[in-house]
Amino acid sequence: MKNKIWLVTGISSGLGKALAKSVIEKGDFVIGTFRHESQVVEFNKKNLKNAKAILLDITDEKNIDNSIDKIISEYGKIDVLVNNAGVGFVGAIEETSMQEVRSVFEPNLFGTIKLTQSILPFMRKEKKGHIVQISSHGGIKGFAGFGIYNASKFAVEGFSEALAQEIAPLGIKVSIVEPGPFRTKFAGNGLGLAKNKIDDYSQTAGAFRTKLKSVDGKQEGDPVKAAKAIIGLVNSENPSLRLPLGKVALMTIGMKLDSVKSDLETNRKVAENAVYE
Repeated sequence: MKNKIWLVTGISSGLGKALAKSVIEKGDFVIGTFRHESQVVEFNKKNLKNAKAILLDITDEKNIDNSIDKIISEYGKIDVLVNNAGVGFVGAIEETSMQEVRSVFEPNLFGTIKLTQSILPFMRKEKKGHIVQISSHGGIKGFAGFGIYNASKFAVEGFSEALAQEIAPLGIKVSIVEPGPFRTKFAGNGLGLAKNKIDDYSQTAGAFRTKLKSVDGKQEGDPVKAAKAIIGLVNSENPSLRLPLGKVALMTIGMKLDSVKSDLETNRKVAENAVYE
C-alpha cells in the first residue's frame, strides 16, 4: 500500500473528525478510534474503502498494545500516529480534587505516552514514521482556571520534545500541534469542570470558566483548515517540531516567549552569580 496509513485517536468529533475526513479525502488510509462500540459500528457501516474504525480506550494499556498488534498484523505498518484523544478541564488548582487531576492526566498524558511507546518498535523497524501530538497553546502558556489541563499539555510538550531528539537519528519525526480556541465541542458538554467551587477564585478561575463556556461555538479556529495544515505538515520534507494554529495561539505563545525572555534578562546577573568561582 503506497498511501500512508494514519492512526488517529478520537475521531468522533472536533479536530479528530475533521482530520480523519480530510485524510480520507486525500486518499490515504485512516484507522480512527472511538470510545463506544456503537460509534465503531456506525462508522464501519459506511464501508469506506480507505478507512476503518476501531474501539480503543487510551487509558487501558492492554487495550492499546492489543490494538497496535492487530493493526500491524492486518496492515503491516502505521506511517502516522496522531495522538488527538483527550479531555478538557476547568477549575482552580485548589478547587480540583486529586481524582479529577488523575482523570485528566490518564488520557491526556499517560495514554498519549503509552500509545507512543507501543508504536515506536514498529516505526524503528521501518526506520520511518511521524508522530503528531495534539497539544494546545495551553501547552505553552498557563491560564488561571486551566492549570490542570495546562499541566497535562505542558507534560506532553516536554516528553515529545525529548522524544524528537531521541528518535530523529532513527528516521522518525515528531510534531507538536498547538491549536488555540477552535470551533469544536471542547468548550461544550464534554468540558470537565471541578465539582468544588471556592468564591475567592470567582474573579480568576471562575471568570475563565464563564468565558470559555460563553465562546462555545464562536471560536475563531476552523477544524477543517487545521486538518489541512496538519496534513501539510506531515507531508513536508522538513516538518517543524511545533505547529501553532490560529491567531489566538500566535498571540498567547508570543506573550509567553516575551515573559520568559523578560524574566531571563531581569535575573541574568543573579543566575550568573549562582555558580562556583
